[in-house]
Amino acid sequence: MSNFDDEREANIARNKALLAQLDISMSNLGIPTPAEKAKSKAKPVQPAKRVKRERGTGTPLPARETRSSTRQKRPVINPNETPAQKKKREKEEEEARRKEEEERLEAEEREREAKRPRHQDLDLDTLGEELDDSQIATLRANFELVLKTVHPRREGDPDRFTFDDDGVDQEAEVVSDLRKRLGKMKVVARAKVCTDRIYSAAYHPEPTKDLIFFGDKHGQLGIWDARAPSDAVDDDHPKSKDTKEDGKYWRLQAHWPATSRSSISSVKFDPRDAHSVFTSAYDRTIRTLSFTSGISREIFSTSDERILIHSIDLPPTGNEMWISDSGGSLTHLDLREDKSKARYYGVSTQKVGSVSINPANPNFLLTASNNRFLRIWDARNLDLLKTLDDEENIQVIEDFLTKSEDGSSCLKSSWEHGKAINSAYWDPRGRSIVSTCYDDKLRFWDVDPSFMTRPSRFPTSRPKNDVSHDCQTGRWLTVFKAQWSPNPDVYPHITVGNMLHSLDIYSCKGELLASLSDPSRITAVQAVTCSHPSVVERAASGNGSGRCVLWAPVDS
Repeated sequence: MSNFDDEREANIARNKALLAQLDISMSNLGIPTPAEKAKSKAKPVQPAKRVKRERGTGTPLPARETRSSTRQKRPVINPNETPAQKKKREKEEEEARRKEEEERLEAEEREREAKRPRHQDLDLDTLGEELDDSQIATLRANFELVLKTVHPRREGDPDRFTFDDDGVDQEAEVVSDLRKRLGKMKVVARAKVCTDRIYSAAYHPEPTKDLIFFGDKHGQLGIWDARAPSDAVDDDHPKSKDTKEDGKYWRLQAHWPATSRSSISSVKFDPRDAHSVFTSAYDRTIRTLSFTSGISREIFSTSDERILIHSIDLPPTGNEMWISDSGGSLTHLDLREDKSKARYYGVSTQKVGSVSINPANPNFLLTASNNRFLRIWDARNLDLLKTLDDEENIQVIEDFLTKSEDGSSCLKSSWEHGKAINSAYWDPRGRSIVSTCYDDKLRFWDVDPSFMTRPSRFPTSRPKNDVSHDCQTGRWLTVFKAQWSPNPDVYPHITVGNMLHSLDIYSCKGELLASLSDPSRITAVQAVTCSHPSVVERAASGNGSGRCVLWAPVDS
């Protein structure tokens, strides 16, 4: 050692001897010893361990066995065993192998079953297996509040908001007033309601709450009470005001398995009272969640793995449902009958992305297909298509629909687009139509209600207006689908996402009423949109990561 080290050791020894002569220890001086330091050090509080449950069933998983050597598991063989003992040992080993094989096969079957769609009734505890008891209780309380009032879907008057040449000034005044009201909407709440990409959304009609339902890519139904009181903001961290989540939300695994095979393609409320919600998914099932009982029940399913359900719609009576799928079919389901009595109609050779029922004349269906045609069908005559079920010649089918007399009573109108059509919907009046197409256009039609009383085909017409709109969402974003505001008391208008991270609102004639954006708080495309059925200045949107936004006036 160096001279410095020698001198340091000597000083330590001299100090210890001096303290010993004075009978003074380190503890008397208030200096903890190394052992005392280790003993007094507090352990950090650990979060409570959550019980791991089997996905899809909610049952606790058994404790995982530790790995051990296979050689050590082998029984020790007695070299002096008799033939009788050997026979007994071999029999026991064979029995153990048979039992182990049965357990392995049972485990594999349970694993396969966990990956299949669930067809049984599911309660809230099973749907919200990641929610604790207090969250389930809060969700039930919200359901009970909604159940206090009946909210039937309101129909619009087909003749309302139709202005002749003498009413041009009145129409301009109505549009100007709506533009001012919509222009006041700002981002007032944000939250990551779902775990994955938002695929569909619906705004509950309860006027005293902002209760919005979102369906995501992995079969999760997110319920967001956007204006519910949230936790207090930490005063020491003012930035948390901009990063905190607003409101309260609950995530329910409505469809299974929790993969992209169960994406929720459509969310609809019961049009009679809004006391239950219907969801369709790529797992080839349709379920309804009752707010009264808290039970999710399957009402439709198909075993054809090539079919994906893309859209559902219900007439105002709520007794029927029309379903569109990737196989080019429409399915009629009477909710008062067993699902086995559903009727199938092949209306296209390619995917039918959406089906919409005319609210004023429920016999008329609107479909949008990948074959580039937007078509209006008379549901009363769709049985005529059964005669073509075995026909494979596409040209023969098209000639029947467009040229024959029987075809004209079935297919009432058809409009060809430049590319595949994402969606097409009737407005609340059953008069206007909006379509969203991959040729980067939004098209608006005005259909005279008198056409629907004629037995012949609708007169040939062109869109009232078409608006350039970037619809190239690509692979990682949900395709844009322009959605009508379901509020029949205001001038008809739509909401649609924009690749520039804004929410665009157009009138039924294609006039831009508002382009809502907030670059400081929104940095993603708001691909999925919906509006409140009775409050004008309310809209919601969701993006590709499961984050959702509520738009409303700041002082509301």
